[in-house]
Amino acid sequence: MLAIVVALLAAFAGVVLVGPVYIGLLQRLGYGKQIRVEGPEGHIAKAGTPTMGGMLIVVVVMFLAMAMRIEDVSTLTPMLTLVGVGILGAIDDYVNVQTGLGIRGRRKLVWQTVVALLAAWYLQRHFHITQISVPLVGDVGILPIAFILFVAFVIVAMSNGVNLTDGLDGLAGGVLIFSFVAYLLIALVAVPAVGKHSQPNLAIFCALIIGALMGFLWFNVHPAQLFMGDSGALGLGATLAVVATITTQLLLLAVIGFVFLAVTLSVILQVGSFRLRGRRIFRMAPVQHHFELIGWAEEKITVRFWIVSALAGLLGFSLFLATVNGL
Repeated sequence: MLAIVVALLAAFAGVVLVGPVYIGLLQRLGYGKQIRVEGPEGHIAKAGTPTMGGMLIVVVVMFLAMAMRIEDVSTLTPMLTLVGVGILGAIDDYVNVQTGLGIRGRRKLVWQTVVALLAAWYLQRHFHITQISVPLVGDVGILPIAFILFVAFVIVAMSNGVNLTDGLDGLAGGVLIFSFVAYLLIALVAVPAVGKHSQPNLAIFCALIIGALMGFLWFNVHPAQLFMGDSGALGLGATLAVVATITTQLLLLAVIGFVFLAVTLSVILQVGSFRLRGRRIFRMAPVQHHFELIGWAEEKITVRFWIVSALAGLLGFSLFLATVNGL
């Protein structure tokens, strides 16, 4: 437990101390966010705010992870995922700064899918996974190829879900904190009945991410001095899915990551409704922008989404405990 607290505090301090220097460097390089013209009008004032803040999180987390020597079978894959997808996001952030558009969606999806398939294949082969944990039911058999494809799908979906949620100051960062807290707690629980051991190094890795995200929020809360960008949103979303897989609680991600799921569904429903009926369900998608357009203040939306995420994390951890206690 002491190592977890130290990791969280060290990551927080690292981001807060390096943050001003990093923000100054981005400003000198001209790495300011290009705001989409089709977005809410109130966001136009945010144009030029330094982006690519996610790379600060990635660098601090990886430096401290190596310093604390926590790399093992449970942390290697999420660490590589954080770096691999984070680099893709950084490239996308750079292209956005230069052109205002970013990498084409199909190219980005191909890269995400390749990383996700490699991560899913490694997890299945290394841990010999032939079962998947179903909340309130227990372990259910699954074919290796089906497991690989499903895990890859969830990694890509969660990566893009966090990216879609990253639309308001402090929103994605706060929601991610509660999600990683839930999986930190799950990683610490051993379930001898099914051969699940506690995963202290994975818990420390989650603590590093939580602390770094708290430090990032120091600069990202409204009005933001630094945006997360795709370098953080894509990488952290994919990493959350990999952590969920390693703890054997991948299906619980639908509960713990409820906010990301709801935001993604709002976009799918909006696009589907417009194409099929020529009508929109929301004033604007993702759904957080709908709330903006009906008059909610940005801070109110962010805090209310944080509250929902905290409750979702609590519910997810409770379902996990109820499941293992029933075995």
